[in-house]
Amino acid sequence: MAIREAVSADGTTLVYRVSGPAGARPLVLVHGWSANLRCWGTAADELAERYRVIAVDLRGHGYSDIPAAGYDDPKNWAADIAAVLAAEGVEQDAVLLGWSYGGIVISDYLTAYGTGAVAGVIYTGSMANIGRAPGAATGTAMDAAIPGVFEESPGRATRAFAAFGNANTGPGADKGVDAQRLFGGSLSTPPAVRKALFVRTVDNTETLRALDIPVLVQHGTADPVVPIANGRYIAEAVPNARFSIWEDAQHGLFIEDRARFLAEVTDFIDSQLA
Repeated sequence: MAIREAVSADGTTLVYRVSGPAGARPLVLVHGWSANLRCWGTAADELAERYRVIAVDLRGHGYSDIPAAGYDDPKNWAADIAAVLAAEGVEQDAVLLGWSYGGIVISDYLTAYGTGAVAGVIYTGSMANIGRAPGAATGTAMDAAIPGVFEESPGRATRAFAAFGNANTGPGADKGVDAQRLFGGSLSTPPAVRKALFVRTVDNTETLRALDIPVLVQHGTADPVVPIANGRYIAEAVPNARFSIWEDAQHGLFIEDRARFLAEVTDFIDSQLA
């Protein structure tokens, strides 16, 4: 396992973690809003037994740089993914896996750079658009958390994040450590960044319709952060999409049912991609 850096087009330094066999297929994990590369928990470790897992800290998150502006420009997000791929020498056969807001980021990348370096895409509890674009609705937990999660007051922000409940882990007493890790990661993301990520409208629908690679969409029917309608929107727009509906599951599918998540991801990569 190695921690590395890449510099994006605007000079932002991005931190990412690489694990797994050097010669294996690259699998790029792109976390969601107010998270970081540690959000994946043991799922990333298990994926690294088969793939070259590249887990990214998005700009403004984790150990990556925190630029003062630019979060509203999809070209910056696209360039971030391109910079990491270039730093790792990845020119083909990569799989991009985006959770939550990470789905928007990888869609921004596909819009700007196309699929030349990408063999497949996985959307996990995510969306491809944001703002006033179609397929960009927010769920009840997200609506309840805003605007409190933008507050600089620790007390107000903590109470606002509590509105997510167990959405990111699913029910179960064994999820406490994961829940605290995700909660801590959210609070460590600067409030200004949390807010800036929402101040944009991007419609990547035409990119979805033109995708010439296989896509897997995983979404829980009880997701209170990103409604399943957003996942369905992606699945219906993409010509070659597989839609995996998780009955009664919530937002953090890779934690709520790690075994199913791993099985679906590995089956998709190993059976659907050349």
